Amino acid sequence: MSSKWIIYTGLVAGAMGTAVGLWMVTAPGENRRREILKNLPESNPVRLQETRRRNALELQVLKEAAETNDNVARRFGK
Repeated sequence: MSSKWIIYTGLVAGAMGTAVGLWMVTAPGENRRREILKNLPESNPVRLQETRRRNALELQVLKEAAETNDNVARRFGK
């Protein structure tokens, strides 16, 4: 092995170590993670139900589009 290969490997490992260290410093703690999860829109039951309903409607449209040979995109553009 050449010395350049060893130097480059050390530089890459050092950069990766620095990145992981910065990640660990800036990552939120467990309490902050729980607070973030509690404040997500999906934690609201009404919002969660709306999201589920919208997803079900989207899946229904995709299923109908898969069952036909028509160009479904043209239907909505009129």
